[in-house]
Amino acid sequence: MNLTFSGREIRDLAVAWVALGVAFALFFAGGDPFALLERGLVSGLLVSLLTAGVGFLLHELGHKVVAVHYGQVAEFRADYSMLVLALLSAFLGFIFAAPGAVHHRGMLTERQHGLIALAGPAVNVVLALLFLPLVFVVPSGGFLAEVANLGVIINLFLAAFNMIPFGPLDGRKVFGWSKIVYVVFTVPTVTVTAFIFIF
Repeated sequence: MNLTFSGREIRDLAVAWVALGVAFALFFAGGDPFALLERGLVSGLLVSLLTAGVGFLLHELGHKVVAVHYGQVAEFRADYSMLVLALLSAFLGFIFAAPGAVHHRGMLTERQHGLIALAGPAVNVVLALLFLPLVFVVPSGGFLAEVANLGVIINLFLAAFNMIPFGPLDGRKVFGWSKIVYVVFTVPTVTVTAFIFIF
């Protein structure tokens, strides 16, 4: 498998990574930049980049790896208008994160389209499971504890959000391919995510 990245793709990934990092840092500060400054701008941004940022990057890489596996020419392209929307929504205390997509060309079956789409949210679920043990082993109240907690929360959020069967989100392609796979993956993911956000 020949996994390569163009200069434009690397730039788009970097811009989207930073923009989402800032957006999620603001979101977890309640949309208040002064609260973010008070709790520590560098620390807040670093936590966000290591959780939301990494979750986003590996989500997109999951799409790309599976697309290339099926013989596609695949590259990530940032949607700059949606990145601005993510930042603006964070200021309002909620977040709408659809920073771009992996575009690919070539002939694909409906199943292959579905598996490419599913790869991104599946990566986020795996990342949440990898962060989870840290929640129980690192001392509470510190930097690593915040990374662990937000690593679980944000990756579950990214997985659940992207499985909405609407517009350009991954859930639409997965639902169109297999409603059984969609339900088996989405119901537990959304349930656990909702439980964490409520409690």
